[in-house]
Amino acid sequence: MDSKGRLIMMGDHPKNNILIFDKSGKLLDYWGTAYPGGHGLTLSQEGEEDFLYLTDSGWFLNKEGQWTPHNGRVAKTTVDGKVIFDIGHPQTIGVYKEGDPFRPTEVAVAPNGDIYVADGYGMDYIIQYNSRGEYIRHWGGHDNEDSNYNLKNAHGVTLDLRDPKQPMVVCSSRNESTYKWYSLDGKFVKKVYLNNMFMCRAVIDDDNLYAGVCWSSPEANGYYNWLLHTGFVTVLEGDKVVSNPGGTAPEYKRGELQPSYQLPEKPILHGHDVCLDEDKNLYICQWNANKSAPLKLERV
Repeated sequence: MDSKGRLIMMGDHPKNNILIFDKSGKLLDYWGTAYPGGHGLTLSQEGEEDFLYLTDSGWFLNKEGQWTPHNGRVAKTTVDGKVIFDIGHPQTIGVYKEGDPFRPTEVAVAPNGDIYVADGYGMDYIIQYNSRGEYIRHWGGHDNEDSNYNLKNAHGVTLDLRDPKQPMVVCSSRNESTYKWYSLDGKFVKKVYLNNMFMCRAVIDDDNLYAGVCWSSPEANGYYNWLLHTGFVTVLEGDKVVSNPGGTAPEYKRGELQPSYQLPEKPILHGHDVCLDEDKNLYICQWNANKSAPLKLERV
């Protein structure tokens, strides 16, 4: 939601990557055809101006309806689509080796302007750049000596500023059903396991953490069937789940979260991202939503 109260959504439709709505759902504007793998959208306010960070994941549906991989990218733009700069493949600056895929899924922007890119469909790194798009460091990936630094489908990244004395980066290691928190320079702090939830980026509002759950009901091997509609939304207070809109009520036994499931009537197909307004109403974007519109849930 930008400073004018408009809701901005990114998708992968070849004729309109960006859709801009008012809070009643009226379409106000649309633009963008250059992001066939449109996936993640982050808004940054710099002074009185809003900027967008658009993430192309590197996966798109071709003319035959087949998923096709390419190299993704991150673009910083104005709200009406003027490109400020691009962040391209880390191979070009020697961070990745030749042949390493770069398929970013989300971006977070720190108060000082630093940019954190989650390469969730590529190498599973969190890559930190400064406000000009210049490389600082990266962490995550696979096969670290300390498993707390391993990320398995680093799908989302967010700045958690709830404690001003300890700002953190929170990453969704989606295939582990786990959020992992790190310091702003990539040092591991803590993690929270959300049993049976394969969730997207954390969205922080006041003391709560909200997230779209893209899948529940994993197969016997612990992974999900990505073709099935099994999603919902989850809400945490601190590190505890307190509500699952579209899913079964959270239950804890001996302090451990029990599995949560999508409701039988499937009110939410694949929770992919959420946004909150000043009245705590919740707007839900879905992946693979059968061409349905975004959902609005009113706070009760």
